[in-house]
Amino acid sequence: MKLKATFSLAAALLATTSIAQADDLTIASWGGSYQEAQSKALFEPAEKAMGIKVKQETYGGMSDVKLQVSTGQVTLDIVASGSGSAARAGAEGLLEELDYDVIDVSNFGPTLYSKYCVGGDVFSTVYAWNTETYGEDGPQSWADFWDVEKFPGKRAYRNKVAGALEPALMADGVAPEDVYKVLDSEEGIERALNKIRELRPHIDVFWSSGAQQAQLMKDGEVDMTTGWNGRFDNAKKDGAKVAYSFNQALLDYDCFAIPKGAPNKDLAMKFLAEVSKPEYQDDLPKYITYGPTNAAAYETGVISPETAAGLPSSPENAAMQLPISLEWYAKWETVASEMYQEMMTE
Repeated sequence: MKLKATFSLAAALLATTSIAQADDLTIASWGGSYQEAQSKALFEPAEKAMGIKVKQETYGGMSDVKLQVSTGQVTLDIVASGSGSAARAGAEGLLEELDYDVIDVSNFGPTLYSKYCVGGDVFSTVYAWNTETYGEDGPQSWADFWDVEKFPGKRAYRNKVAGALEPALMADGVAPEDVYKVLDSEEGIERALNKIRELRPHIDVFWSSGAQQAQLMKDGEVDMTTGWNGRFDNAKKDGAKVAYSFNQALLDYDCFAIPKGAPNKDLAMKFLAEVSKPEYQDDLPKYITYGPTNAAAYETGVISPETAAGLPSSPENAAMQLPISLEWYAKWETVASEMYQEMMTE
């Protein structure tokens, strides 16, 4: 009888452990002010509402997911991703298909979710400048960013291909609506790379993260850089002398994906449904100036008209920008990344 009771206790403890683990989620994002904003607006409130435990990590992007999936050692349940990277990862079989019967995207724009990734925020890749160097009237186009005679000074540029080729082509005179047509060949990609090579002597830093872009401007290490609008707004709050323009910016979105073989796939799907609700998304701009992907978030009364006017997804700002093409990234990012890395190591 005693032996039986011991087995029963062990079974009960095992069951309790299993339940606890099933109610845990591991989410990976990119750290810095961005993840802090996600945590305050989305992760922590949803964790509380659902009565679960959320473990947050930082990670290096889809290369980390690829390693976990290829080795069968998947520990991440949800990852934050750029939309283009998610499109490519989904095409490579690294992500679970999302269940839109569970996740309500009825108020999402058609370009703000995909088979493998649901939008979490809308942001812009912009050109930013040091207002001590150029004043408030800095560059107003990518051609200006490339114009080292009109705007002399040190530049910073991204060390990955995402968001790097499109500005180069616009600087080379390609109309925004024709950018992805030109990039739909290796010759077009090479044309963009040649334009970056032209600027290369003036690029002091190839940045690798949003935190780094912000720090470059805070420290005055460069006079001009590409980067994400919300990072620069937060840097400005911290005292950085920085301004930027939405004109010719790249309108993009970050999204959430579930790695293939995630240990808590079903719970992850429910969590994504929760953080996609307007009552979570309308809080994000309190912490970082990225727009909600759920249009209903603009109707809750939390986002003021003044705040909305500074968000990338507001109609006025969106009209000035080039929307990122997920189709292009799914088709070309692997090839373009190799070509870009070769250019950087020349």
